[in-house]
Amino acid sequence: MNVNKVILVGRAGKDPEARETGKGEAVANISLATNSGYGDNEKTDWHRVTFFGKLANTVIEYVKKGQELYVEGRISYSKYTGKDGIEKYSTSIIAYSMQMGKKEGSSAVSSTSEDDDSLPF
Repeated sequence: MNVNKVILVGRAGKDPEARETGKGEAVANISLATNSGYGDNEKTDWHRVTFFGKLANTVIEYVKKGQELYVEGRISYSKYTGKDGIEKYSTSIIAYSMQMGKKEGSSAVSSTSEDDDSLPF
């Protein structure tokens, strides 16, 4: 059995970037900040998270910078050649479920998920 599952709880670092696939399907990208440690040893890690379809539309409409998010997805690695001709590597999370937590100063919580069958891969 193989498992590729990621669970992240953090805050959106900026508003989502929206685009569409060649077939017109919505895509949203966010940077998600997670913290570990405490006090002087606290560390922030940044994660690139990509949403597709209806889930992307929800992210584009409702997620704003600072929004707390619970994200489930899978980790994806890719290799590409940069403009400088050097091979580069990228790690991202392909999300299939997301719950919105409190915005700073708010107590609202909502959730949504995407069926795996509607993902474009």
